[in-house]
Amino acid sequence: MPTHGLITELWFDDQALEAATFYTKLFPNSHLGEIHYYTTENPSGKPIGSILTVDFTIMSQRFQALNGGPHFKLNEAISFVIECDDQAEIDFYWDQLSKDPDSEACGWCKDQFGLSWQIIPKGIEDVLYPKDEQRAKLAMEKLLEMKKIIIDDFK
Repeated sequence: MPTHGLITELWFDDQALEAATFYTKLFPNSHLGEIHYYTTENPSGKPIGSILTVDFTIMSQRFQALNGGPHFKLNEAISFVIECDDQAEIDFYWDQLSKDPDSEACGWCKDQFGLSWQIIPKGIEDVLYPKDEQRAKLAMEKLLEMKKIIIDDFK
């Protein structure tokens, strides 16, 4: 059976183009694709001619943003993980994406559209899951105290 790819679709009320534009400007190797419009009356109540979907690519991964109306909201059941090379990269993405201080914990944050992100250093598994159980326990305790991850705090 042929496979043509896997596309992640994100449901928004009416911010599909705004979100897709924001994400493609934030991440390298990203671009907007086709924009599709409502051509008939629809369950979302969106007017004919308004934006239905926006195709976009972030770092070679295909996405589609849907203006589906207020029926469903993004939540923490789905999050995207950004593996960062260093603290400067963690700080950059955190500053751009963390827009809901009440949802910040353990490297997790939520952006202005309600999408959850995990902004972590590459290799964090080695810190959190070493063979030494005592070190693993201390690292996990430190992580649970953090909002944004501070790499030096694990040393």
